[in-house]
Amino acid sequence: MKTSNKVEFGDFQTPLALAHEVCELIRRLGEDPNVVVEPTAGRGAFLVAAADKFPSATLRGWEINCDYVTDATVALDTANVSSRSSMTCQDFFTCDWEAVLAAQDGRVLILGNPPWVTNSGVAAIDGTNLPVKENFMGLRGIAARTGKSNFDISEWMLIRLLRGLRGRPATLAMLCKTATARKFLRYAWQNDGRIAAATLYRIDAAEHFDASVDACLLYLRTGSAGPQEADIYPSLSAREPVSRIGLAGEELVADIRAYRALRHLEGLSPFRWRSGVKHDCAAIMELVRTPDGGVENADGQGLDLEADYLFPMLKCSDLANGRTIAKRLVIVTQRFVGDDTAAIARHAPRTWTYLQTHRDRFQARKSSIYKGRVPFALFGIGEYAFAPWKVAVSGLHRSGRFQVVGPMNGQPVFFDDASYYLPFEREEDAQLVADILNSPLCQRFLASLVFTDSKRPFTVELLQRLNLAVIANDAGFGLRWQQLQRSNFAISANLPQIEFVMEEPGRST
Repeated sequence: MKTSNKVEFGDFQTPLALAHEVCELIRRLGEDPNVVVEPTAGRGAFLVAAADKFPSATLRGWEINCDYVTDATVALDTANVSSRSSMTCQDFFTCDWEAVLAAQDGRVLILGNPPWVTNSGVAAIDGTNLPVKENFMGLRGIAARTGKSNFDISEWMLIRLLRGLRGRPATLAMLCKTATARKFLRYAWQNDGRIAAATLYRIDAAEHFDASVDACLLYLRTGSAGPQEADIYPSLSAREPVSRIGLAGEELVADIRAYRALRHLEGLSPFRWRSGVKHDCAAIMELVRTPDGGVENADGQGLDLEADYLFPMLKCSDLANGRTIAKRLVIVTQRFVGDDTAAIARHAPRTWTYLQTHRDRFQARKSSIYKGRVPFALFGIGEYAFAPWKVAVSGLHRSGRFQVVGPMNGQPVFFDDASYYLPFEREEDAQLVADILNSPLCQRFLASLVFTDSKRPFTVELLQRLNLAVIANDAGFGLRWQQLQRSNFAISANLPQIEFVMEEPGRST
């Protein structure tokens, strides 16, 4: 396939040696299927391996690429199993999997390696290898229009196959990204997917697929509702798990045992976490200072802009590495979402001219959140963003390192949209909250929650689960926390971004 096709179809062909290793593990786990179903068979590596490990099983393969169907048929003929095998050229998304799976007699093993590509990745190259558009995760509002609506094609396929089984006893063993496997299990456990048992076996994606991603074999049995937990093994040959993930309420946690010991620390955060400013136009909006005291953009264009709309900025990598002195600037075009940017023309004409010069770049922003907005609109902006003191953390890095960030040259510091923060009026309040968040107790609790191999280990939703009042008390900050509450610092000009949650036995208000 051409490179664009490889991207669109997530075309990572499974090495035959890996397919044999997977099938050997499945056999060691006691599986002896009557039928092996491979929904995205490619050139047939899994079917050839299954023919060897399960000599009495019927082999059924489906594949969208008809050239691959020919290759797989030849491979099965060469393996002398053509009498019990078949290949069908079929688009996964148009196949009636309920009918296909219902037609298979006996114990079914669904085996394979679905595409490693996201719907946004396909859309970015104007590809069409996508399911019929639907909000299959049930997202609402802005979540359905932003990054949360992005999903792996393999995630959609796994859910489709699970639905196709209709609760029937079967075995599913699929290679996929580890994050995809977790999202699928969360969906299945929350929607009564009848998962009797689930296990993840990590694989070396760099070795087998030349891919820099955390990947695994997702192995599960269906037919009844079992524990909402899954052991994680470090390799296909490992005999002992290294951890156990599980569903806690509506969310997955990375270490279900540690979580249970510390779950009293979970609750509603008394503050509302915020994400950094989102503009999707870094080459124009993010600037650096030149040795002569001027500023330039990513294109190396020297600029003479008014200071009114320029603010110091830290990236998530700065926060992760302990850097709190901003070396770059960001153009902040609004004080709040919906603010009329036309005012820039009156107050900062040079800045307005610069923005107008690059208007086409702003209009090319693909996110639907900018549609119908004023020119040069931002998100993650409000009065809270102008608070002088903040406690911030990178969302993209594995370490939950919380930094206190104060004003620079009398200006509040902004963050990129891969960072999260709490705003404060007073340095001492920010320092106390940072001390609580960085305490060993809080860090242990975070470790039980966070999947460090995720693209974004820390999110607003996760941070909102930290009950800072309880953590402060258990970590030895109880007196200082009470003093902070008595200081009445929240009843100030920054009330919109600091929200208290008063908890009472049996209810929250």
